[in-house]
Amino acid sequence: MTGPHSVKAHFAGACGSPVALIDHSAISHNLKRLRQLLARPAPQSSPRIWAVAKADAYGHTLELAYPGLSGADGLAVLTLDEARRCRRMGWTGPILAMSVQCSPAMLEDPALYPLHLIIDDPQQLGILQFLRPPCVPHVWLRYRGRLNHAGLTGADYQTIYALLCNDLQRGGLAGLGHFQHYAIAEENQPLREERQAFQSLVAGLPGPVCTENSAALLSDPAAAASTDWVRSGIALYGVSPIASLTGHDLGLRPAMTLQAPIYAVHTLQAGESLGYGATFRANREMRIGLVRCGYAHGYPRGLSDGCIVLADGRPATIVGRISMDTLTIDLSRHPDIATGSLVTLWGAAGLPVETVAVKANTIPAQLCTALTAQVPRQPVG
Repeated sequence: MTGPHSVKAHFAGACGSPVALIDHSAISHNLKRLRQLLARPAPQSSPRIWAVAKADAYGHTLELAYPGLSGADGLAVLTLDEARRCRRMGWTGPILAMSVQCSPAMLEDPALYPLHLIIDDPQQLGILQFLRPPCVPHVWLRYRGRLNHAGLTGADYQTIYALLCNDLQRGGLAGLGHFQHYAIAEENQPLREERQAFQSLVAGLPGPVCTENSAALLSDPAAAASTDWVRSGIALYGVSPIASLTGHDLGLRPAMTLQAPIYAVHTLQAGESLGYGATFRANREMRIGLVRCGYAHGYPRGLSDGCIVLADGRPATIVGRISMDTLTIDLSRHPDIATGSLVTLWGAAGLPVETVAVKANTIPAQLCTALTAQVPRQPVG
């Protein structure tokens, strides 16, 4: 493998650790791709996009992802601390804090604004009564819906909406909108049912609507384009939220490539076992590469025999159990690959993270966010 990706990773590999290479230009590309899907003919306006950057930008780190995310209309984070990080990086647009438990005093910071808050519990209403301009947020009411996580029941929703309309009229809110998380956004029929239920709930209630996530947007762009705001997380990082499809299939580019160095190579004789538990036994003489990456770095322990990696850009198979700091690969077909060579674990062309996630019986977002602090993140180029 050649180019800036391998140069950067080899520098990190010399220090004996895996590295996650972050390409913010891929995020920019993915944002443009989503805008293309959401485009509506004039004079209709296309929806605005929240770039979801919670979980430290899905494991990419907010600072390295920010140049790509900054082309969005708003940034969506989880907490006020994350919102302050965005402001320190220079973001002046809207920020959506998606899960805020705070006091009025915490919201009396002009640097946080324009700030959008989600209200998903009647007890949160108390904090809004004490706020005065210029520190007044735009509020989104979250409907619990079929997901049945945080959110208002149908019975509470319209009552609380009426109360907040009074706050809006007296200038205690900057805006009031409608918000939902889908339980099943990857399947058309359940998605339509959830949309219809929410539309019935908010019928006749003025205010912008934000319901569509990455999966809903990519499954049904026309319906997503009819809303006011969409929010995209995993798709912005080049990963498909839809089973059986990769980001490449959807016109997206992966923003993360995980690589690690081979720190030793040895020969395993026929009949010898390999790894903890001696679960693998060689049926022939094998050339084994020891790769500096394991579950302490966030690589899933369940990924063992049969999973493909790319050693110097060529396919090689993991054999034996993943240990805390090492995984082992079969280099029998690659006699020229030696200590110091690079192994791509996901992200490069030919090895999408979606494929690795299927082998690990999980989702790609978990793989990206599970990488630990032992894995340096480095910008590409």
